[in-house]
Amino acid sequence: MDPRPIKSSSTVLTSLVLPPDTNHYDNIFGGKVLSYIDEVAAIAAMRHCQSAVVTASIDSVDFLNPVKKGYAIRLEAFVTWTGRSSMEVFVQVSSEDLLTGTKQLTATSFVCMVAINEEGRTVPVPPVYPESEFEKELHHTAPRRQQDRQMRKSKELHKMIELK
Repeated sequence: MDPRPIKSSSTVLTSLVLPPDTNHYDNIFGGKVLSYIDEVAAIAAMRHCQSAVVTASIDSVDFLNPVKKGYAIRLEAFVTWTGRSSMEVFVQVSSEDLLTGTKQLTATSFVCMVAINEEGRTVPVPPVYPESEFEKELHHTAPRRQQDRQMRKSKELHKMIELK
């Protein structure tokens, strides 16, 4: 498979934050943001591999600033690194006060998606290559995040967790 540039998977999702999406402080529910993150990451991954995908993990979501009712929420996602069938997707979430034009970073996240076929079996994905300095940094640090993911999913870790 021919390598593809990171920018070819770039996906943007924008939505207006409405009252049903907010908590009693008029901020968007964290779960709603997580749903948007999963959706935009899936689209970016599918755009890259041209296959169906499933979410394998959401490494972290760092909420930095709230998104108020009436603001626009904008999510940008792109594939930063690939394994055999897995793809790491970086998602940046920002908000905009549409009445003043003020924008702020809301959250960042790394999502691992896996390409699958019609039978639900994993399929290979094309490699990805970075071009910008930011893309190069994310690409360079991705193997460490992949190791962290593997550790979290390891049987050793799960043996330490006692279910009651």
